[in-house]
Amino acid sequence: MTREEKSIAIEDLTAQLAGTNIVYVSDISGLDAETTSNLRRACFKAGIKLEVVKNTLLAKAMEASDSDYGDLPSVLTGNSAIFIADVANAPGKIIKDFRKKAAKPILKGAYINSEIYIGDDQLDTLATIKSKEELIGEIIGLLQSPAQRVISALQNQFANSEETEA
Repeated sequence: MTREEKSIAIEDLTAQLAGTNIVYVSDISGLDAETTSNLRRACFKAGIKLEVVKNTLLAKAMEASDSDYGDLPSVLTGNSAIFIADVANAPGKIIKDFRKKAAKPILKGAYINSEIYIGDDQLDTLATIKSKEELIGEIIGLLQSPAQRVISALQNQFANSEETEA
């Protein structure tokens, strides 16, 4: 790779990182062609961009980024692939699902909304993070619950008063 090609690759990675708050770094080495293809297909269906990257280029892109990736560059050893997503738990769920069939992908680390997660032991936590839509749905449900109780109580009171008048 020439210096110019490296510079372009770093700029591309920096732009990708700037466009998201959710980046997972994993090791997908050793997966056979069929499994890799299935992983890419699952990522595509979930709206996740999967890309195998060179560690040094990704480290330089993280350094050039406006975001603070903390210790995340320290996990950039061996083979690395990045998952870029819009939903925080989507890559975690995909990785966890694929781990049922194979030992890989192995989570090296993740950057989610300025929070840094290091190590494969964080996978369960990341897979269960609630998405923004899920949280909004829960809040709306909680807000509607008291109103529904009041309406139900009023309806019961109204029905009871009609029965006593009859």
